[in-house]
Amino acid sequence: MEHPVTAGSCRFYPFSDRTDLNIDPTYGELRSKEPVARVRMPYGGDAWLVTRHADAKKALSDPRLSIAAGAGRDVPRASPRLQEPDGLMGLPPDAHARLRRLVATAFTPKRVRDIAPRVVQLADKLLDDVVETGPPADLVQQLALPLPVMIICEMMGIGYDEQHLFRAFSDALMSSTRYTAEQVDRAVEDFVEYLGGLLAQRRAHRTDDLLGALVEARDDGDRLTEDELVMLTGGLLVGGHETTASQIASQIFLLLRDRTRYEQLHARPELIPTAVEELLRVAPLWASVGPTRIATEDLELNGTTIRAGDAVVFSLASANQDDDVFANAADVVLDRDPNPHIAFGHGPHYCIGASLARLEIQAAIGTLARRLPGLRLAVEENELEWNKGMMVRSLVSLPVTW
Repeated sequence: MEHPVTAGSCRFYPFSDRTDLNIDPTYGELRSKEPVARVRMPYGGDAWLVTRHADAKKALSDPRLSIAAGAGRDVPRASPRLQEPDGLMGLPPDAHARLRRLVATAFTPKRVRDIAPRVVQLADKLLDDVVETGPPADLVQQLALPLPVMIICEMMGIGYDEQHLFRAFSDALMSSTRYTAEQVDRAVEDFVEYLGGLLAQRRAHRTDDLLGALVEARDDGDRLTEDELVMLTGGLLVGGHETTASQIASQIFLLLRDRTRYEQLHARPELIPTAVEELLRVAPLWASVGPTRIATEDLELNGTTIRAGDAVVFSLASANQDDDVFANAADVVLDRDPNPHIAFGHGPHYCIGASLARLEIQAAIGTLARRLPGLRLAVEENELEWNKGMMVRSLVSLPVTW
């Protein structure tokens, strides 16, 4: 469905209701003619939409544009739910930085390198089951989703058989319109109850996994409040699998949409890390803009004056299609280098698990390319179903054969 174009001098946002990997051409028009554009958001009123790469990087690093300033308020936004004031994204800068420093120890380059063999081992195990069952296979349910779930369960020290408990919460939390406010609230209540039991177990029997470290930081180090402990645990369980699973499936789809790409990686597996960076650039994760930021004082962005109190939103997908930064930006160039995409964001809210996500995507694609050179889509592209009413762009299933 196409939406009306303007309301007075504002464009209605979103420009269309696409949920696949194609972004609306309006973004390209705005990058060219109106890179900081006034838009009417579906909730809360009007905002400034930033579409160019340089502007997005500059603004995402500007402390005068604050997520915390809009948390808990009816600010212009893409989702009906308010940004939680006590969520990680909505915390004041000092508190946000403190919690990031605490969690960052789990995602250091050395720790990620150390678990790389285990990630590949699990990807191989999942592919063993796929091959044994035979085609057709669904790579969402049989690879893209279980791989990051297995990894975050192992890191947190949680049994894989408990994944249904946090996946139900994750689906509700990542909903834009699929679930009602009452359904989301119930999912949160159920999840907080589950986390309470989990934390009680850790306090009774200490462990050396990530969850044990967080409990120690709360009980022994006094570096976390109880609410922060619950928030971080839930955030790691959700963030540790939901977005990566979506990206794994989307990237495999892009490789199979034009099989010469997949064949290139089978022939030259050393290209996989560079190829994953390019696929991160061209496969938009978010269905629309991310959290709204509120200007805490007047500022200027690309010649546009943004007043204190104004709302600002960013399209990372549009920024990653900027021809001023990426030559032939519409093309998928698997050996593109350099590739300064901002798929993981930029600035103080840069994705803390980016290195782990990269590792998991590379392992999934690398294992497929090594073991199933004949892999191809089992249905026509127009038969694929994309999830609706969610914050991320994700496939319902990805049927393949070989």
